[in-house]
Amino acid sequence: MSVDFLVLFIRVISQTFIWVVIGSALLSFVLPPFHPIREALDRIVAPFLNPIRNLLPSAGGLDFSPLILILAVDFLSRILIIFLLS
Repeated sequence: MSVDFLVLFIRVISQTFIWVVIGSALLSFVLPPFHPIREALDRIVAPFLNPIRNLLPSAGGLDFSPLILILAVDFLSRILIIFLLS
């Protein structure tokens, strides 16, 4: 396996996961909680969001955990790519 393939793989996986988090957050405004699409996305995203939600204080009804998760995934993917390219 070449390093370029691993870099591409990390970028695709991280970007796909980021879009799933964004989709889950946006659909939470539109779809009811028991809609099948929303339930499927929540099964993917909730294990990563719940620890962040437990650490963050309440922000008056605003949930910043998807933003923090997106930033963390982007940061980790960049660190992995830099590590692989060095």
